[in-house]
Amino acid sequence: MFEAVSQLAEEHAELEARLADPAVHSDQSLARKLGQRYTELSAVLRAHADWVQLGDDLEAARELSGEDESFAREAEELERARTRSEERLRHLLIPRDASDSKDVLLEVKSGEGGEESALFAGDLLRMYTRYAERRGWTTEVLDANESDLGGYKSVTLAVKAKGNPEPGEAPMALLKFEGGVHRVQRVPVTESQGRVHTSAAGVLVMPEAEQVEVQIEDKDLRIDVFRSSGPGGQSVNTTDSAVRITHLPSGIVASCQNEKSQLQNREAAMRILRARLLAAAEEEANAEASDARRSQVRTVDRSERIRTYNYAENRISDHRTGYKSYDLDRVLDGDLEAVIASCVDADMTARLDSLTE
Repeated sequence: MFEAVSQLAEEHAELEARLADPAVHSDQSLARKLGQRYTELSAVLRAHADWVQLGDDLEAARELSGEDESFAREAEELERARTRSEERLRHLLIPRDASDSKDVLLEVKSGEGGEESALFAGDLLRMYTRYAERRGWTTEVLDANESDLGGYKSVTLAVKAKGNPEPGEAPMALLKFEGGVHRVQRVPVTESQGRVHTSAAGVLVMPEAEQVEVQIEDKDLRIDVFRSSGPGGQSVNTTDSAVRITHLPSGIVASCQNEKSQLQNREAAMRILRARLLAAAEEEANAEASDARRSQVRTVDRSERIRTYNYAENRISDHRTGYKSYDLDRVLDGDLEAVIASCVDADMTARLDSLTE
């Protein structure tokens, strides 16, 4: 597998030359795409250089170990370090999903459980927002439909990284594992007798699409405007500022009422629409992507769950990887690193196995 590094080094040099050309930066979309690839290759080359250097140091320590015992101990440490370095390099060389370097739109929808489910959807929104803050990402609520008690019937969150993150560190590469049904077991605030209820909320994760990736003709759109509504259906605006956009060929609909301006709501709805159209195109073009998509949320059914949040035991369980821990309070405060790492590791193992078959 490591033989491919020489070809990647050549590509890296070519990209460096292109990025030094001012003309390339007149096309921001192209410059961003080249910059992302350059960052990916830079990480691979650094990891390879580290692996090679550790190999040279290890060989030298082994040669000197016969003369000095301290070199024997150093050789053992270097061998462990080189094993870790080799594993990282191997992971960086594994083919990744084409969307892994993208930012994401993350939709959270309440499901079975009524008001309790809507409150849990709000808890999930806070969890993802805090996780994004921990990683230095920015977040923006594009659309929200609140419930009477302050939860969310549905909410769409845009998550964006700063600059060009290294491979496996972009929002889509990590948050794509959050797509699915999340089940909660706790005593609802609406429960007077203290009984534990089970409800569910659904999460759908889509890569954010750029305009150049999804071509949308104006003639294919129907745009409706209406007054924004809040909890209980009451109007929260005296003007028709909310926007609903229907893509006529596909029937896909996106709406936004979060902003006070009709123009801002239209721009946000178009971002959501582009993401949904890109996800639909990926489904159609790639059967594997379609399977992955179906594993997220179609109907928010309590029986189709990827994760359970048990408040009484302070326990979180991921049903795909077998991960379990008793620090639910920390996870809900955004400490998702270990949970997501279990999914990343399982995915990497599956990809490595497929390469060796």
